[in-house]
Amino acid sequence: MTEEYIEVRLSDLLRYCSVGAIVRTQKGVMVVNDIRRWISPGRNLEDQQIRHVDRICKALGIANMRLCTPPHVTEQEDDGAVSGWIPASRFPKWTRCLKCGLMHWEPWKEKRGDNEWSCGGTETETGDICSGELEQVPWVLVHGKGYLTDVPWHDLVHDNASDTNECNPDWEEPYLKMQRSGIGIGQSILCTRCQCRSDERLPLRFYFPRNCWQQPWINEYPDSALEEPAWILQINDARIHSASNNAALVIPPESRVRQGTITDRLYNDLNSQEKIRNAKNELARKSAVRQVADDYDCETGEIENSIRDIDGGYPLYGQEIKTGDLFADEYEVLVREIHDFKEDEDFVTKHWTREWKALAQNLGSGVPRRVVNIVSNLVAVNKLKEIMVLKGFRRAGGRELVPPDIVGESRWLPALELYGEGIFVTLDEAILQRWESVSKVLWERADTFSKRFAKKEFSFEFEINPSPRFLLCHTLAHLMIRQLDAVADEEGSLGGLMEMAKPERFLRLLTSVFETATWCSLDPVCSEQDGQGPDLLNRAACHACALVPEPSCSYGNILLDRTFINGCASQFPGLLDCVDGGLED
Repeated sequence: MTEEYIEVRLSDLLRYCSVGAIVRTQKGVMVVNDIRRWISPGRNLEDQQIRHVDRICKALGIANMRLCTPPHVTEQEDDGAVSGWIPASRFPKWTRCLKCGLMHWEPWKEKRGDNEWSCGGTETETGDICSGELEQVPWVLVHGKGYLTDVPWHDLVHDNASDTNECNPDWEEPYLKMQRSGIGIGQSILCTRCQCRSDERLPLRFYFPRNCWQQPWINEYPDSALEEPAWILQINDARIHSASNNAALVIPPESRVRQGTITDRLYNDLNSQEKIRNAKNELARKSAVRQVADDYDCETGEIENSIRDIDGGYPLYGQEIKTGDLFADEYEVLVREIHDFKEDEDFVTKHWTREWKALAQNLGSGVPRRVVNIVSNLVAVNKLKEIMVLKGFRRAGGRELVPPDIVGESRWLPALELYGEGIFVTLDEAILQRWESVSKVLWERADTFSKRFAKKEFSFEFEINPSPRFLLCHTLAHLMIRQLDAVADEEGSLGGLMEMAKPERFLRLLTSVFETATWCSLDPVCSEQDGQGPDLLNRAACHACALVPEPSCSYGNILLDRTFINGCASQFPGLLDCVDGGLED
């Protein structure tokens, strides 16, 4: 089997194409191998390590781990050779003939050239050689402990046989036939040697055999016998693989470190530092400094200055990295106005709050004035860097998190640096408290979400309390994202968030958000739903009004309800009704 290169987006390596994920390509179905095999020739972890992210590592409980970018293509030679790649294994290993149903084990091992696999079995009726095309079977065996393997078709066929000693598995000669007996999972398997046949429908669950590998690319058996049965799932089932990611912003003081300078390079180069510091005399020290300067293509004076900077406390110069709740840390730095930003920093904000409040002086008592009063902080995030970390994956809804190296011994985790911009808004606390205290019905509606949410085992980055305030803010954020995307003719939209954060433009944007929250093209069906979406965890929220692309929502497009923004007739008020005496005393 020849090597094949398949292009995958770098960001997908931490989500849908991460370790253990099944990836469908034009050349077949693959499963991504663990990070122990991710080291590309000619590259080392030091070159790929993300620097100055100590706060994030400490807050995520991975202070002893290094964060490194995955191997990726930096250049491609004329002969097609690439400099960075991640191994994947062809899986499932069982294939079936689309013509006669005969099942073959790893037919690609003997094939060459264009990778077209053909059956070669004998047709029952005519005795001719079957030339049917082979296709990987669409079912796999998945266990909640994180294990993934091929369905043990031989065991499944002979599970109820009175004597299985006479018929043993054969990996060389095909003898099992897959025959359709209905729709969906309606397939029966026939053993052509002993004529045993499975039930007409494949079972939903089956035991995980002790002689099956933990993962398709790891030739090791499960650590111990598994009491709970595994699941037989189709390869496109979302339960097969769920990546566990954490994401956090790089904030001051680490965002203020100027990376790539001579000082920063020397700070991260411990070998060169030791060469200078361990010199036995002044002459040897000068020689070491000259050698490092030659390596860095700079003057010796720059190296001397860098050594003094490092001795003086570079990069933080005595500033303490405080670690607590990630959101709380980010919130604190977002609301704090910093005036001495430099353009090359990784976190740059512009506060518009004073100009925003000044808009109210020229507005009447209508909706725009209420919109102004409901916002307590308006901040343009002109530049930000987010670090996304892959901490592992789960299978079949299991609680056990499988680390990216499977065994939990590696000292690094895959991570990405994502750059962007944004708008940060806080709502007036007094108005929110008034809105929350007006009606018990508001809390009863939120309690419906809480009860449904508690019955399901969701794995989110942070714990969620589906309170009225959370449902309001979450839905409002979704509508704002959709509105930013909708006004393509508006200067500054679709990437120009710095411009959209200017008070006059943001007022138009947020006013439109509150207006569009009152209707949906699928109303009254959408607004009158008692529950819709996954596990009925949305109410007045659907694809036509509130849902956003999956990567844009950290909570899987659930816990959304426009009613918390608009209010519900005489039951409880909308948010704007609680501004400027909107409610009658």
